[in-house]
Amino acid sequence: MTTGEVVMVQDVLSLHDDARGVEVLADWVRGRADAVAHDATEAIWAEVDAYGDRADQTLKPEVAAHCRQVFLAFLASVDGRRNPGRADFPWTSRHAMRRVDLGIALPDFMKAFRIGQITLWDDILEGVRENPGAKDAALLLVNQVMRTIEVGSTAAAEAYLEAQQFKIADSARLARDLLEDLLAGRPPTVRPRVVALAEVGLAEDRPLFVAVGRVPAPDEAPAGRRDLFRLRTALASPGRGLAVVRQDEVVAVLPVSPGSEGRVLEGLRSAVTSLSGQGVFAEVGVSTARAGLHDVPEAYDEARMAGRALSAPGVRSLAEMSTLDFLVASHGTEAQRMVRPEVRAFVLEDLAGDGMFVETLSQYVAHDLNAKLAAMKLHVHANTVYYRLERIAERTGCDVRRVDELIDLLLAVRLVRSERH
Repeated sequence: MTTGEVVMVQDVLSLHDDARGVEVLADWVRGRADAVAHDATEAIWAEVDAYGDRADQTLKPEVAAHCRQVFLAFLASVDGRRNPGRADFPWTSRHAMRRVDLGIALPDFMKAFRIGQITLWDDILEGVRENPGAKDAALLLVNQVMRTIEVGSTAAAEAYLEAQQFKIADSARLARDLLEDLLAGRPPTVRPRVVALAEVGLAEDRPLFVAVGRVPAPDEAPAGRRDLFRLRTALASPGRGLAVVRQDEVVAVLPVSPGSEGRVLEGLRSAVTSLSGQGVFAEVGVSTARAGLHDVPEAYDEARMAGRALSAPGVRSLAEMSTLDFLVASHGTEAQRMVRPEVRAFVLEDLAGDGMFVETLSQYVAHDLNAKLAAMKLHVHANTVYYRLERIAERTGCDVRRVDELIDLLLAVRLVRSERH
């Protein structure tokens, strides 16, 4: 038995030394339990903003009941001449779950608990003033109050953390279930799920984006999964939309309001850029703005298509893609087979090196077939651009001065490049 345990046992036994005084003060607290619980609740509302800010009308009587339960647990340990134990607080888990549901943080929950115990002690001192002969008994009871605080606060903290973990897991499970229903084209009709979506800004008649993000080669290794969860956090907007890790990707359904599409996209770009600074290089495709929940399956396909058009980490919206980009992103194996062997060989050889010819072709097209402007962008002489274009024509058999052949060549280049991505 440790020294602390000896002191604890001795203190409990010493309650017998002033049994009459202890009984007087215990009866005093017992007779005033409701009033003290009321006073403690009022003190909590005055000192803890998290409680006073809640509009829930049932919270105050619940807190008063909780205070009274703690006071009765204290009295039970006094009457039994024993130390309070975890079993004296069987209702703590229910109260903790309720505080978690209301969004009351753990420090506020614990502060409210301590305020209740301080109010109890103040009332015991009031009992001493009314019964001066019980002064010595009060010195004994202070130990019981402290132990009630110690055991009760530990039970409260453990119950709160358990409730919080349950809520997080339950919320994640609900989000996954809701997303799978939406991707299957089954917007929920059960009221609790409809309400859950409405709370994050999603409804059948509200516009939305779908974003699909990936990180390089995610797998089941801890680092890969950790990066996916970090991407989910980056794509999630507190209280708005769903963001779920789904196999090797993150899918986010995000509400938008008319005129806010650009701000939402910029927010996503900022989040992905911030992630890259942390060593997580994500590729995120974003759908066009869709009318509501029934459009989620098509929006998901759009977002994945936009993501396939990315050749580097970043964010790509389908609405920002050119028709050519769209054709490349939506191609099938048939389109790949249409690329002539000599074109494929040329592109693969160039990309395996410094990509000089492919980049020259891209800048030539980007500057409306103006070789001088392309040369300025590439920091070379215009004659160098003309020379490279001639070499491209020789190697591929395409006349880059003819629009139809140039488009075919550019499409082939992008198809082959997409194969390597």
